[in-house]
Amino acid sequence: MADVSEGTVIDGRYRVLHRIGSGGMADVYCADDSQLGRQVAVKLLHRRFAEDEQFVERFRREASSAAGLQHPNVVSVYDRGAWDGTYYIAMEYLPGRTLKQVIRDEAPLAPVRAIDLALPILQAARFAHRRGIVHRDLKPQNVMVDEEGAVKVTDFGIARAGASDMTETGSIMGTAQYLSPEQAQGKDVGPPSDLYSIGIILYEMLTGRVPFDGDSPVTIALKQVSEDPVPPRELVPGIPEDLEAIVMWSLRKNPAERPADADAMIRALEAVRERIVTGAEPEGTSAFGAAPVAEEPRSRAWLWALLVALLLLGGGALAYVLTRPEQRTMPLVVGKDLQTATQIISNAGFTGSPDIQRVTSNERVDTVIRQNPLAQAKEDEDATIALTVSGGPGTAGVPTVDGLSEAAAITAVRRAGFRPVVRNEPSADVAKGSVIRSSPDAGNQIDRGSTVTIVVSSGPRRVTVPDVVGQSIADARSTLQSKGFGSSTTEQESPDKKPGTVLSQSPAGGSSVAAGGDVSLVVAKAPAQAKVPDVTGRNAADAVTAVQNAGFKVAQRFQTVSDQAQNDTVLRQGPTAGSTAKKGSTVTVIVGRFQAPPTTPTTPTPPGR
Repeated sequence: MADVSEGTVIDGRYRVLHRIGSGGMADVYCADDSQLGRQVAVKLLHRRFAEDEQFVERFRREASSAAGLQHPNVVSVYDRGAWDGTYYIAMEYLPGRTLKQVIRDEAPLAPVRAIDLALPILQAARFAHRRGIVHRDLKPQNVMVDEEGAVKVTDFGIARAGASDMTETGSIMGTAQYLSPEQAQGKDVGPPSDLYSIGIILYEMLTGRVPFDGDSPVTIALKQVSEDPVPPRELVPGIPEDLEAIVMWSLRKNPAERPADADAMIRALEAVRERIVTGAEPEGTSAFGAAPVAEEPRSRAWLWALLVALLLLGGGALAYVLTRPEQRTMPLVVGKDLQTATQIISNAGFTGSPDIQRVTSNERVDTVIRQNPLAQAKEDEDATIALTVSGGPGTAGVPTVDGLSEAAAITAVRRAGFRPVVRNEPSADVAKGSVIRSSPDAGNQIDRGSTVTIVVSSGPRRVTVPDVVGQSIADARSTLQSKGFGSSTTEQESPDKKPGTVLSQSPAGGSSVAAGGDVSLVVAKAPAQAKVPDVTGRNAADAVTAVQNAGFKVAQRFQTVSDQAQNDTVLRQGPTAGSTAKKGSTVTVIVGRFQAPPTTPTTPTPPGR
């Protein structure tokens, strides 16, 4: 199927974060569960199989099988459903590597490390086998090793529960390199088949290679049935002999010759591990299914030995019947806090202290997650009761997100197992949309599932510029400083304003700008003094030019004169010529304006006088 893009929401609940990997049947994505606020792994069946009833049923079986296996070493299944023409399973998300990746990176592994990785797989298999479930496809690719070294088994896609069998007669399901001989032949499989697969995984961890390989699955399957594996010590001489014996024991062709159950293999591996750690010498390998030897000639002595054995067995059986502990009914304590659960178990008549195993969980600390034996089971009063208890979600370091985009920071925080919350904050130093910091700070170890606040820059803080035009320079600077602004000034002569008065500003008052900038102020200063030129008696036009060139303004007034010679001539001025005045001030000139006097009528002399 086409790759599902980041941000796609599956079934209205699971928002895809990134792709984890792909298999023959399905693709797996890391997604955010919007309802429960946690990361999950969503497995999407390839659409080409969605119409095949057998594959769909197999896919549903995986969810049902795994959902019924609540164990610290089994990946939890949370949900299943249909979406966009196919089917999905939502399961526990485990950041880390597959065991196959560990083998590729580190093999051959040290014996103790190989045992430590094999034991949790066996414990998961033991848990499933006790519930009638056989995995049928155990391989390193189906084993996850998280960042803290915890091991979990996943992919119960072809698990068999009870007598049900999804395969047709003779068909082979699983991966050829890890198939048991009986599975390769299409025969019925049981717990020994899983132990065979685990033996191959252990072989591969110790040597860096699988015991049987070939050009095709059929070739490999034939080798599984007919060939003996090369002993691991021939490939890696440093492997302890007793550890090699356990591997070869689990790889017997006949299921009846393998370990009786997962418990037997667990005990054998734990004993070898203890011997390696303490430095003790091996005690021999006959306990691990050594080949039978020829019988010695019989004699009558065996009859006496048999008689003694029967007497001892009879006495032992009688002693067991007489001393057998009383049976009690196991109470339900799942969901209780540990102290309450312990008290309930004691009140039910059980005498032993529970075996406590703490695991990472989103449940409240000290809450009982699982119990073994299950509720209502009949057990001896001194039976060992195993309680799996929440140790909390575990801790992780807050990732460094400073300088990332908001989207990238959210993804990083979610991948680390935390819940991101975004808060915007103005900043003059960090670009808009980029992360300023996180809270708690990067590197702090906090509980997974906790909230991490991502502080994102909204750009420089914007404020309104105050209007300071008309204020004195001192008052203007104080006003600007109180709003977070600096100021710069230039002076301009002004004959009309008191020196030190703000004449104009930029940016203008009332405009919105980033806080912290400067406002430019133009401030009045007293004009310079100049000598008033003498323009009396000069032509009016020349007088105006002379006064203006000297730096003054000119005001003209007119006065009627009867002498035509005084027309358009400066009669007088003020201030007087030669005095000093401020440049820009006004010099008034009185200009003559000729007007002819009225004519007096002449009286005619009367005739005859």
